[in-house]
Amino acid sequence: MEFDTTLDLDGPDLVRLDSGLRYLVLGEGTGEPAASGDQVEIRYTGWLTDGREFDSGSFPFTLGGGGVIDGFDQGVAGMKIGEQRTIVIPPELGYGETGAAGGLIPPGATLVFGIELTRITR
Repeated sequence: MEFDTTLDLDGPDLVRLDSGLRYLVLGEGTGEPAASGDQVEIRYTGWLTDGREFDSGSFPFTLGGGGVIDGFDQGVAGMKIGEQRTIVIPPELGYGETGAAGGLIPPGATLVFGIELTRITR
């Protein structure tokens, strides 16, 4: 996944949740949408808003289980298998004022993730 330098992270094309999370669906998925309690697996790439990549990979987690940052729980909810999204996570749904990843994610950072939902297990 590549960082989209043309994407307006505050633009009108993004879906906005009351929590402050924003997302853009890049590719539709199929099947039933992921819901709280489902075991999901995603592929992801994470960037700071200036386009610097700080992480990529894949991992499973329980949606709504509190094992990931709130922005992942909210950004993956409702996705279908194969769906791709760009999610914009404000600091309060990410790593807040502490930062993370040994300083790669600074305090107060807004995070941008390209994600694809690859598996749902109910």
